[in-house]
Amino acid sequence: MILIEIPQIKHTNANNFFLLSGPCAIEGEEMALRIAEKVVAITDKLQIPYIFKGSFKKANRSRIDSFSGIGDEKALKILRKVSETFHVPTVTDIHETSDAEKAAEYVDVLQIPAFLVRQTDLVVAAAKTGKVVNLKKGQFMSPASMKHAVQKVKDAGNEKAWITDRGTMFGYQDMIVDFRGIPEMRQFAPTILDVTHSLQQPNQTTGVTGGRPDMIETIARAGIVNNVDGLFIETHFDPANAKSDGANMLHLNNLEQLLSNLVAIRKTINQFNS
Repeated sequence: MILIEIPQIKHTNANNFFLLSGPCAIEGEEMALRIAEKVVAITDKLQIPYIFKGSFKKANRSRIDSFSGIGDEKALKILRKVSETFHVPTVTDIHETSDAEKAAEYVDVLQIPAFLVRQTDLVVAAAKTGKVVNLKKGQFMSPASMKHAVQKVKDAGNEKAWITDRGTMFGYQDMIVDFRGIPEMRQFAPTILDVTHSLQQPNQTTGVTGGRPDMIETIARAGIVNNVDGLFIETHFDPANAKSDGANMLHLNNLEQLLSNLVAIRKTINQFNS
């Protein structure tokens, strides 16, 4: 089982997809715990292996006045509290080599942002912590090219690499998901579909990224049908007022129905794969 080495992961025998989900950024302790509590209850009910996601800081910002975080150590301690409170693993993204060792003290999975996945020093620093390294496919990269990012992790002595597809640029202000890439990337590493970021509409003249949350279920269903190992879905109880990526996040109230539908599809697909 691909999640076997992650502490506290549950439901690994359910033959389900796994889920990375939570807010885009850690805005505070109360909001993180509130979201985690809800998602843990849903995933326990549906027998979905779950990893809580929250960025301890946001470095890839369009404008200098965009929210970037509440303080590194403060946010990382909140991620640890989520893990200890709900007995689930956690994932956060890193942006500099110095982030790797620091974040690895608090979380179970280190995520390399799509814009930075070609940065060898960053990937190697993450790999050397011994944590699972989740490599986001660059919006400008082909699926085949991700084998080199995976190989960097392995060459650094770490076999625990994942790939996450978060869409490919289609013009200046839109992205598409090329589902032909899913089976290709699964040859290199377990592959996750980042549903919500694939629906971003970047490079808006306002400097605030747009999105199409109305298409979340469409993209997620297609991912499950095409055998993705996991899904990445950012969620918030108040997306309109979230401090980062609110335009493409799923409202927390809609998560259970979405996941219920996807689990049903997965059960059907499993019959074809058996």
